[in-house]
Amino acid sequence: MSERKIQMPREVYIDPGIIKKTGAICKSLHLDKKILIVTGSHTYDAGAVPAIESLESNGIEYDVIKVNNASEDSISKVEELITPDTTVLGIGGGKVIDVAKLSSFNQGVYFVSMPTTASHDGIVSPMASIKNPDTSISVRAHSPIAVIADSEILAQSPFRLLAAGCADLIANFTAIKDWELAHRLKNESFSESAAALSIMSAHLITDNIANIKPNLEPSARIVMKSLFSGGMAISIAGSSRPASGSEHLFSHALDKILEKPALHGEQCGIGTIMMMYLHGGDWRAIRDSLNAVQAPTTAAEIGVHEDDIIEALMMAHKIRPERYTILGDNGISREAAYELAYKTEVI
Repeated sequence: MSERKIQMPREVYIDPGIIKKTGAICKSLHLDKKILIVTGSHTYDAGAVPAIESLESNGIEYDVIKVNNASEDSISKVEELITPDTTVLGIGGGKVIDVAKLSSFNQGVYFVSMPTTASHDGIVSPMASIKNPDTSISVRAHSPIAVIADSEILAQSPFRLLAAGCADLIANFTAIKDWELAHRLKNESFSESAAALSIMSAHLITDNIANIKPNLEPSARIVMKSLFSGGMAISIAGSSRPASGSEHLFSHALDKILEKPALHGEQCGIGTIMMMYLHGGDWRAIRDSLNAVQAPTTAAEIGVHEDDIIEALMMAHKIRPERYTILGDNGISREAAYELAYKTEVI
C-alpha cells in the first residue's frame, strides 16, 4: 500500500487589509527570492496592485502575467516564466488560482493562494479544474504553502460570486451522501474526519445565513473560512469526494451542453436541490438556504432552457464513471429526469 501525504497550508490569513502585508509574509516564509504574480485583467487593480506595492516596499523582485482562462495554454505560458527560485502568487478568482496552482505544481515550486473572490473551494484545495476545448477536467496538484485572503477585497467583489461560493459549500450536503453511498455499495474508501469537516463547512453557511449580506466584510470572512475548511476536507480525503458528488456531475454536464454556462457554484446549488430529492432528504431546506443567500434555485434564474436541464441530468453519470453517486451506473431516464426537475421546481 502506497503512503498517502496530507498537504496543508503552512500559514493562513483571512483578515481585512492583509494584502498590504504580502511582502512581509513572503519574507517570513523565506519565499522572497523571486515572485511571479499570476492574475487576471479584472483582478489586477483590486488584488495585484496592492500586493505589488507591498512587495516593492520589501525590496522583493517580481514579475506579472495575466491569464484569462484556466486552460493548458495558460498554464504553459506561466510555466515558461518559472525558475527553481520562483514562488507563484495566484491573485484572482478560481481560474487564476487554478492556473497558478497547476503551473507551480508542474514546476515543483511553492504557490501562495490570494483569492479576490470567494466563489468556490478550489482556492485552498489541492485540486485544479482545467478547461480543454471539449471538456473540463479536475486534476490533482498541491495545496498552497500559504493563503492570504483579504476579506475587504472579497467583500467588494460582486455579491453574485459570494453567493455562488455559498452554493458550492451547501453542495457538500449531497456530496457526502453520495460518498457514503459509494462506501456502502462499492466499498470505496471513506474518511469520517474529512466528511465531518465538509459537513461543518456547509453548516457554517446555513447556520449563518442571516449574517451573509452584500458588501459586508464579516460576511466575506464567514464564507472564506467555510471555503478554507472545505478545502482542508479535500486535502484530508486525498480527493474531491468531500465536496463533489452527483450535484457536481450535473454541473459539469451543463458545462458540456451550454455555450455559456452559469457560475460553477450556481449550477452546483441547483444540482444539490435535485440530488437531495433523489436521496430522500430535505430538498426544500436546501432550496430555502440558497434563496436566503440570493443564489439561484431555478433553470430560468440562470438562463438555462429546461431541455438542457433534462439532458444534463441524463448524462451526468457519464462525466466521471468511476465516481459512484445516487445517479447509479446507468443514470436516470428522460421521464425520471423531467419528473425530478419538475417536482423540485427547478423547471
